[in-house]
Amino acid sequence: MLSALLLAMALVTAACGDDDAATTTAAGPSCEVADLNLVTPGQLTVATGELIFPPWVGSPDGEGFDDPASGIGFEAALVYALAAEMGFTEDQIVWMRTGFDEVITTGDKNFDFNIQQYTISADRDAVVDFSDPYYSNAQALVAFPDNAIAGATTLADLKDAKLGVQVGTTSLDYIDEVIQPDEDAAVYETTVDATLALVAEQIDGLVVDLYTAYYIVGAELEGAIVVAEFAAPAAEPDEFGMLFEEGNPLRECVNV
Repeated sequence: MLSALLLAMALVTAACGDDDAATTTAAGPSCEVADLNLVTPGQLTVATGELIFPPWVGSPDGEGFDDPASGIGFEAALVYALAAEMGFTEDQIVWMRTGFDEVITTGDKNFDFNIQQYTISADRDAVVDFSDPYYSNAQALVAFPDNAIAGATTLADLKDAKLGVQVGTTSLDYIDEVIQPDEDAAVYETTVDATLALVAEQIDGLVVDLYTAYYIVGAELEGAIVVAEFAAPAAEPDEFGMLFEEGNPLRECVNV
């Protein structure tokens, strides 16, 4: 918990600068809590996924998961650190749940921002807004060592693989655009569903972000391995941002 919180605080401090800078932007809106464009005045409504696992969100006992109000886990800790910098108290933060893909659309949002490992991309940025990046990532392939793809050393070795992935993610884009296996990827509603498919041998391997891959092999699937780490092209870094309704001025205050 401590290392995640310290890292989150370091990121927020670097982004926010000194106390005076946190009050207003150079030519933008007032960033006092009373002046912020919020769904509910005086309350920061933060959305996350319907089911979120470590390392992004943990639980107070260290055994469970999916308790963002605990402030444990990288994204949960980041939200509380950021909120404190913006002038909110912990009891002014209210969490809600959404699906992953359903909010990447135009129109009104019932949250102030949504944080659940959204990769910033041009297509998404056309319909929603993103904060400055809070995490840089890469893609990875998880499999069991007795599967043929466990020995893959090139993308060509994955041509015959049946790969699984969560719907709406850049991991799916990576399969379709870079790996390009002969068979279409098996697409699941959540990474949990895709992980269960891997256990059931319905797929050969699972493509997820690198951070999640190491959590899966270290804490969820005994014996599973990270077969490969795929670096994103330098011109297209895989960076996570908080998701906002298009045009929401709150983003400027988060980015200060």
